[in-house]
Amino acid sequence: MSTYSIRLNWQRTTPDFDYKTFDRSHTWHLAGGQMVRGSAAPEYSGNPEMSNPEEALLASLSSCHMLTFLAIAALKKLVVDTYEDQPVAELGKNEKGKTMISRLILRPRVVFGGDAVPGAEALMDLHRKAKENCFIHNSLLSQVVLEPLL
Repeated sequence: MSTYSIRLNWQRTTPDFDYKTFDRSHTWHLAGGQMVRGSAAPEYSGNPEMSNPEEALLASLSSCHMLTFLAIAALKKLVVDTYEDQPVAELGKNEKGKTMISRLILRPRVVFGGDAVPGAEALMDLHRKAKENCFIHNSLLSQVVLEPLL
């Protein structure tokens, strides 16, 4: 099986290390030399100008679903011209009362080109198959809801 890794760096930049004031900014070093500036979500004392782990999880799921969808469509000889998503992650509590991302909603909009354009039922079936085969989705305990936009 494949393995994947990143490097994450954080360093204290303040004289103190108090929960209310420590800087949550850090850097994700990804494959190919890409760097993403990360922080906590703003409601958890993070920098709103930086990505946060909740957004990263949502982006990972949305990207994985899209790539799986595109692969399935290509294998079925369907031509996809554009694919857009505006996903949402909702925080909630698990059965132990711990905060978690409890629900992830994908709202993909797909525009097909060529002669073969699937109907609504066939499109939903493509999304269902993508959901079932997406590595990230298969790794999550949270509810993932598909709400394709037609």
